[in-house]
Amino acid sequence: MEYRNFGRTGVRVTPLCLGCMNFGGKTDEAESIKCIHHALDQGINIIDTANVYSRGASEEVTGKAIKQSGRRDRIVLATKVHGRMDDADPNAAGNSRRHIMAQCELSLQRLQTDHIDLYQIHRPQSAIPFDETLRALDDLVRQGKVRYIGVSTFAAWQVVEALWIAKELGLNRVVSEQPPYHLLERRIERELLPMCQTYGLATLPWSPLAGGFFSGKYRRGEARPEGSRWEKSGNLHFADAAFDVLETAEAIAREKGCTVSQLAIAWVMQRPGATSVIIGPRTMDQLEDNLGALDVEITEDDCKRLDEVAPPGRAIVPYYFADFGPHAHRW
Repeated sequence: MEYRNFGRTGVRVTPLCLGCMNFGGKTDEAESIKCIHHALDQGINIIDTANVYSRGASEEVTGKAIKQSGRRDRIVLATKVHGRMDDADPNAAGNSRRHIMAQCELSLQRLQTDHIDLYQIHRPQSAIPFDETLRALDDLVRQGKVRYIGVSTFAAWQVVEALWIAKELGLNRVVSEQPPYHLLERRIERELLPMCQTYGLATLPWSPLAGGFFSGKYRRGEARPEGSRWEKSGNLHFADAAFDVLETAEAIAREKGCTVSQLAIAWVMQRPGATSVIIGPRTMDQLEDNLGALDVEITEDDCKRLDEVAPPGRAIVPYYFADFGPHAHRW
């Protein structure tokens, strides 16, 4: 198994990260634990979840699986905070000190561990100055409850602001960013990835399959499969330009003898600046397929063909939905 430097931390991680969003929710506990154990058996050493996934159920089943595996000390365990955890409590969401400190304790309990390796702010929140957020995270690091801190789906300027605040106030700095990145959404290539490379931040790209669009189940002009993620959703991915990308990827995948999902994951995994790509399987079959991306080589010619239909630095379908404005609140 290949290992990559996690930014400037000195920690080494695998190029694929097991995302646990479906575990404890769409995937029942028994299947979730089997998937986590299988990923560990195949050498994956970084696992990512969040408190908001199934309102704590994902963390619970992830913690149970890790404890049963007996391999906690070999796992880089990441979770996130920000999402709403109680509909009746106005303070049960966001990036305030109050919410972060309380949720960290609950995440530690659910994960059955005494520390979190990477504690991430799940989304930006412009209504709360980031020095408030960063001071809380710094205290958690100093208390030994968190090893490293990161952010998810922040704009490049927001990450740089976080680095500046840490420098000005003498606080622990963020070490990673977790952005959406796939063949239909390449805008992070403009500023975010170069910024991360410049300042030594690791990246954990999420949604390499564009929400399942590159899973192989969708066809131009055909009805969406019953029970699929986009069966009743809007037309976010279903423009002709998106199918041009999908069909090019399928052609390249046929030539390589791999699935289109493996090609899409491998493409992200081999992009400059990508550290560990988050896969989010729902079943063991999906996990097995995703792991196969480790054996797919993306050539320069493959990149040129994909660039023709999915231009660098552009979005075929915009995929950001985070709070980048001065008065936006999206939890």
